[in-house]
Amino acid sequence: MVNDCQYKLPNIPLPAHIAMQKNYTTLQKRFYLVLLLIAMATVPAIAQYNQDSLQQAEEPAAATGDSAAHTPRFNIHAQATYIYQYQPAFHSPYSGQNSLKGAEDKENSITSTLYLGVRLWKGAEIYINPEVAGGSGLSGAFGLAASTNGETFRVGDPSPTLYLARGYFTQTFQIGKAGTTNIPEAYNELGGGKPDNYLKFYIGKMALSDIFDNNAYAASPRTQFMNWCLMNNGAWDYAANLRGYTYAFAAVLQQGNMAYKAALATLPVTANGSDLNTDLTQEYAINAEIDRTIKIHKRTGNIRLLGYMNDGHMGNYTEALQQAGTGGIPNVISTREYGRTKTGIGLSADQQVNDFMGAFLRAGWNDGKNETWAFTEADREISAGISLTGDKWNRKSDNLALAIDVNGLSKSHRDYLAAGGLGFQLGDGALNYANESALELYYTYKPNQANGLWLTADYQFVLNPGYNADRGPVNVFSFRLHIEL
Repeated sequence: MVNDCQYKLPNIPLPAHIAMQKNYTTLQKRFYLVLLLIAMATVPAIAQYNQDSLQQAEEPAAATGDSAAHTPRFNIHAQATYIYQYQPAFHSPYSGQNSLKGAEDKENSITSTLYLGVRLWKGAEIYINPEVAGGSGLSGAFGLAASTNGETFRVGDPSPTLYLARGYFTQTFQIGKAGTTNIPEAYNELGGGKPDNYLKFYIGKMALSDIFDNNAYAASPRTQFMNWCLMNNGAWDYAANLRGYTYAFAAVLQQGNMAYKAALATLPVTANGSDLNTDLTQEYAINAEIDRTIKIHKRTGNIRLLGYMNDGHMGNYTEALQQAGTGGIPNVISTREYGRTKTGIGLSADQQVNDFMGAFLRAGWNDGKNETWAFTEADREISAGISLTGDKWNRKSDNLALAIDVNGLSKSHRDYLAAGGLGFQLGDGALNYANESALELYYTYKPNQANGLWLTADYQFVLNPGYNADRGPVNVFSFRLHIEL
């Protein structure tokens, strides 16, 4: 660490949860390897199971001519994703408790998910997803709004942990006499003949990002961009616990090329906390989105407008600064009150350009008056990128993509950090404010067209980490192994 800066910060011990993230044991690392080997070993068994189930369903369909019957009563899938990241040392004249550390860092993560689906009656389905996650982001996923590994932003303990990611019920009702479309079965999708116009209800534990902000080219850190602010709209402080899930009731109305979505969801008890507050008289989140499918030169695209409001036990940046007074260090936690809100909007668009290329754009804004509660510390965001399949070089299942993201803070939020305040994610102890920018480039290689294995090489460049022009830039090199069963 270089200490020749005008800012002289006290030696602050690392919080216990950061120290714990560095305390990997040989046993934990062996567990990651065993988990990957188990996932790879079960590929043939699960693939054969799904194939046998589909064949059994197709036999009565062939006799009756019922296309809706081309699906099993239940299905089972799984995924495993391993990510390794290397960050070389970067310019860091000072740092605080929640900074991205300037020293060289190497981290890895692994997640493994089981996807179970059961059809109950016409239009009714249940999906259950047990999940194991372990590992750490760079510096414990502190110090960046545009954090570099979307698989670790909700991992509170580096030790591999088993939990229920999703467990929800859906009921779909056909509207009018519009036709049906045969949907292939997949993760959390039993497939079969589904109505073109419908009203669908969800209730249970889920991720709001499964329903909202479904950008075609930037939505999953397991298969697409890894950066937090490229997998979702960074200014959307969406309701979730520290692993990314919430209890919610949601509805989707699909009519022609328009979709209307709304959800009522629970917020965590504390900022970025693991426990969800199920008392909706105290805390809740409302999300709504309008989604329009468009055609440009017969190429499919979508435009989405999202709005949200979180009502919870939040602190206020301006009040924290007033309480601290001149020269004091503000603490937003001390100002928390029920009934505080955060409101925001987001725009998302994606468009297929030709047979092998697609493009996307996102923009977001929230009021930034009260503390960030669930996702990441960004009050303004704009991102754009392109994604190419490997058709041009005879690798149709490969993928090359490039995107850039720019984030900003509200004035009260930046003043709070400049005075030495800590968010749940940021806090250098001082701040020479500038917009935080991230560029990401990746190439995904599929060795065999017939199996579900992908290998990805990824590079990210971050300018002004934590909105601080005194630090950085940061280079991050990543490798990802993804298996789908």
